[in-house]
Amino acid sequence: MNKLGVIQIIDTLETGGAEVLAVNIANGLTEEGLNSHICVTRKEGPLLQNIKRKSNYIFLNRTKTIDFRALINFKRYLKDNKVSIIHAHATSSFFAFCIKLMYPKIRIVWHNHYGNNINLSGFKLFILKMTTIFFHSIINVNEALSLWAIKKLYTKNVYYLENFAFFSNKEKITKLKGEEGKRIVHLASFRPEKDHENLIIAFSNFIKKNKDWTLHLVGRIDESEYSKKNMNLIKTLGLEKHIFVYGSCFDIHNILSQANIGVLSSKSEGLPIAMLEYGLANLPIIVTDVGECSSVVKNNVSGLIVKPKNHKEFSEALDILVNSEDKRRMFSKAFNTNVLNNYSKESFFKQLINIYKL
Repeated sequence: MNKLGVIQIIDTLETGGAEVLAVNIANGLTEEGLNSHICVTRKEGPLLQNIKRKSNYIFLNRTKTIDFRALINFKRYLKDNKVSIIHAHATSSFFAFCIKLMYPKIRIVWHNHYGNNINLSGFKLFILKMTTIFFHSIINVNEALSLWAIKKLYTKNVYYLENFAFFSNKEKITKLKGEEGKRIVHLASFRPEKDHENLIIAFSNFIKKNKDWTLHLVGRIDESEYSKKNMNLIKTLGLEKHIFVYGSCFDIHNILSQANIGVLSSKSEGLPIAMLEYGLANLPIIVTDVGECSSVVKNNVSGLIVKPKNHKEFSEALDILVNSEDKRRMFSKAFNTNVLNNYSKESFFKQLINIYKL
């Protein structure tokens, strides 16, 4: 009997949550004994080093929305490697749809990562609705996205599957700056929904009374206006000696082992991998009340939850946490237990393989 053939598709291998999950799924399915592959359509990145079986990897170097060269190469790869399921992550869904038109026997599972998708409208929503007619299943990372998919999209099989956290890379490369024992880390690519500005302003208020603490921004940074705006804000507020920017890093386990508090300041989310990684690393956390964050973190029991886009409340939460070692210890223990018990790798793959087989 042939092994079930599945390929993960992701646009890049930068260190974002969707990218991390795609690589972890590809590696995990290999361990589960499946014929597992991964395809990157547009751009490689640091996560390439985390792919365990390079022989089951293809990079298409796609340069256009509809790139016939990439589509033809991908179709050939699917047939040669006996792949029957495409697991498309985030914005790679349109590429998967194009392949379906060329190769109708393929089955598409779309993984909907971004909480802000519920606000899609106009032409973008229309295109997504039309493509989902051809999808076999949609996996959503929170309940709000599942309800939205059932109501707005045309795929019959809709599932809610919680993300899992897993440190696949244990190398020690990145050395965090600042004083040991007083480091706050923020794992997030520089994208508008991550709202770095809110965090930077909150930290600028917090640092007035807590001068020894430092903030460490880890995640992809580019030449976008959003990135430039936040880098300029750090300079304008005179925080260059207190806020450090590292860009994309893949030794996340090592980075978090050097940190003392984990934060997320997003204004929209699904179920952020970074938040679960904070839990695995035994960090006390502060997160905004978006997506599934408040379902995973119980306020004042396993962390602190604050309103999004509210730098005053975020600053106050930072002040509370850094000035109470007991709270940090209590929150980190409770959250670590929750992540280990409810967001395990084993549970995730059992549910995922069942979805593939339905």
